[in-house]
Amino acid sequence: MPRSASGDSSGAGGAQTAPPDAHILICDDDAELRQLLSAFLGDHGYLVLTAANGQELERVLAGSTRIDLIILDVMMPGVGGREICQRLRRSSNVPVLMLSALADEVDRVVGLEVGADDYMTKPFSPAELLARVKALLRRSRMASNGAMGLVGRAHAFEFEGWRLEPARRELRNAAGVIIDLSAGEYDLLLAFVEAPQRVLSRDHLMEAARSRSPAAFDRSIDVQVSRLRRKIGSPDETEGLIKTVRGAGYMFMPAVRRA
Repeated sequence: MPRSASGDSSGAGGAQTAPPDAHILICDDDAELRQLLSAFLGDHGYLVLTAANGQELERVLAGSTRIDLIILDVMMPGVGGREICQRLRRSSNVPVLMLSALADEVDRVVGLEVGADDYMTKPFSPAELLARVKALLRRSRMASNGAMGLVGRAHAFEFEGWRLEPARRELRNAAGVIIDLSAGEYDLLLAFVEAPQRVLSRDHLMEAARSRSPAAFDRSIDVQVSRLRRKIGSPDETEGLIKTVRGAGYMFMPAVRRA
C-alpha cells in the first residue's frame, strides 16, 4: 500500500496545484488504512475525506462538499457497511465501492444487493483500487452527461403507467410518486427502455449497470435485475415487465413511448 498521510483528514498526499478531480469519502474503522488510502488517492489528484463510522459519514454528507464516490468497509463495529449502504440508497445515488475481508461469493452478492456499485476483497492492490475508482467515476459522469444529452431527444420514457425522466434521473409510478433507484438500477432500467422488446445480453447489461465484480459478473446482473423487478412491481421471473430469456439475457416487455 502507499505511504501514510499525516493525519486523518481530507486533501492527503502532495500539494495539488489544480482543483481535485473528484471528492472521495473513505469510511473505514481502520485508521491506518484510512490514512494510506487517503494519501494514495490524494497523490492521484483526488480530494479525500474520511470517516471512522456511519455517524461520521453522515456528518460529512450533510456538509457542503459534494461527494462523488464513497469507499465503504463492510465490517465495522456498530452499524456495518451493508446497513450504511442501504440507508444511503434511500436518498442518494452516489457510487459506492465496498471493501471486505470476506472473499465469499455470497458476501459479494449481498453487497451488490444492498446497493453497492462495486466490491473489492482485502488485501487488494492499490493500482486495482485506483482503476476501479476511475471506472466508477467515469461511468457516473457518463450517465449524468448522457442524461443531459437525452433532454433534446426525449424528456421522458413512459411505459405501463411509469415515467422515467433522464434529465432528472427520476422514476415515477402511476401515482406520481418518485421511486428511489441506485445508480446501477437506473442505468439498467435506462438500457431496457431504450431497447424495449429486444433481448439484451448480460454483457450488454453489465456495462449499463456498471457491475464490476470480476468473480461474479453474471450473478451481479441477476441481482440488479431482481432488485429492479421488485421496485417496478414485477417480481416474477417469466411474467411482468422484465422477462428472463434463458441462455440469452433479459427482455423489457412493455411498449415504451418517448415523451
